Amino acid sequence: MATVHDVAAYIIKKIGPLSAMKLQKLAYYSQAWSLVWNDRQLFRARIEAWANGPVTPELYRYHRGTFRISEWPHGDAGKLNLEERRTVDRVIKFYGSRSSQWLSDLTHMETPWIMARRGLAPAESGTQEITLSSMSEYYGGL
Repeated sequence: MATVHDVAAYIIKKIGPLSAMKLQKLAYYSQAWSLVWNDRQLFRARIEAWANGPVTPELYRYHRGTFRISEWPHGDAGKLNLEERRTVDRVIKFYGSRSSQWLSDLTHMETPWIMARRGLAPAESGTQEITLSSMSEYYGGL
């Protein structure tokens, strides 16, 4: 199984430099769609419902304070197997041309993030987990 760092390295290898927010959202959607298309998680890292959308704290620790990311030395894009690469490629094909703000806005309209943020004000900090089951159920129904 790939790590979230391997997925981040693969995303950057495929589309080049991008904002930290966009990297976070593409990793999130890669996880969500892997649950639906492959019936398994892509990586084991926790995803939390932050004010600006889903965030993987494991990635955030390394890009905190950085707006634009052009490489990810913490992972190895070559560690993704064929099925994992195909999943991320499909996510990039659909979501990759979208802006980070568009992706953030989209996650704010989707049930997994909304449910995990229940009880929090819109800009309030929070670390509630977006569960694999909520992602699988929601995206599987689309």
